[in-house]
Amino acid sequence: MGRYARTMMSIALTLTCIYLAGLLRSLFMDIWGVLSSLFYTFLASLIITYILQPAVDVLHRRRVPRSAAILIVYAVIAAILAVVVLNLIPVISRQIAQLSSSLPAITAELSRWIDMVNSRKTYLPNAVRTGIENALNQLEHRVEVAPTGLFSVVTSTLNAIFMAFVVPFVVFYMLKDAKAIGRGIVRMAPARHKHRVRLILRAIDDTLGGYVRGQFLIMLAVGCLSFIGYLIIRLPYALLLGAFLGFADIIPYLGPIIGIAPAVIIALTTSGWPMLVKVVIVNIAVQQIEGNILSPQIMGRTLHLHPMAIVAALIVGGEAGGILGLILAVPALAVCKVVWTQWREARSGPAHVKRQ
Repeated sequence: MGRYARTMMSIALTLTCIYLAGLLRSLFMDIWGVLSSLFYTFLASLIITYILQPAVDVLHRRRVPRSAAILIVYAVIAAILAVVVLNLIPVISRQIAQLSSSLPAITAELSRWIDMVNSRKTYLPNAVRTGIENALNQLEHRVEVAPTGLFSVVTSTLNAIFMAFVVPFVVFYMLKDAKAIGRGIVRMAPARHKHRVRLILRAIDDTLGGYVRGQFLIMLAVGCLSFIGYLIIRLPYALLLGAFLGFADIIPYLGPIIGIAPAVIIALTTSGWPMLVKVVIVNIAVQQIEGNILSPQIMGRTLHLHPMAIVAALIVGGEAGGILGLILAVPALAVCKVVWTQWREARSGPAHVKRQ
């Protein structure tokens, strides 16, 4: 069989597998419903492990037993969280209560803005008008169903409480036995591939660790800067809106757009255009600080990914997994690049491997 025929057969088999996977999508969704809790627990544990690992390693290098070092870090984190939570709970509770009481008025004002935009769209080209109509219909639907989403919020809160009890135990064993797990994976590899598997695991660990820790620091900084900016312009619910913007910043490129949306709605429905201009100015300033100061200093060139590759990964991740897909798209792309690079180096010959 010629090379061309083998290539065509491989493509045909790949497309057939994709088609069969599409037919079994409902089965996969049922299986995912069962495994999702386990996956989210593992994902949260992995993120926290990468965040706490440097502190544990510092204590361990100072001859503190690893288990004791983990418990010391836990105690410090618990004390910090206790102080923060005790000081923020009154503010958060007050802002949530105010937002709940103002929600009908905000919804009515937002509907008025939607009607106003809807009445003036006849002056626009057909393509633009159709896009605006679709966006307005979706926005109006979400505004109408927003009050009914409280049940899902309660369910998510209960799941979060359950994870809060399970995740610390998983994180403890990840921090304690991470190297042993890596050695176990290397031992399972064939003898001639052990060195390459060890290099791949080390590169993946360095890449994911740098990304998670850097992204965490940037999210924290963006949330604090947004909160301070919203306080200065006297935007209502500044703490909630700043925290939301910080969390949304985990999504590259799209995060700032998603994060500013609630602030825009609150500004339009409470104070009109002057507050909207102030909100836009605050967010532009925060994004300039992040893009020109925070990201270069904290993240640097950790991932070494082209912006177009990141955009493509976000599109695929968003289509495949929604918000979770957007969050995991970039680190998954980075892992794929590490594996691809190591595979290319392995194919380049044994001499190149010895130079590693």
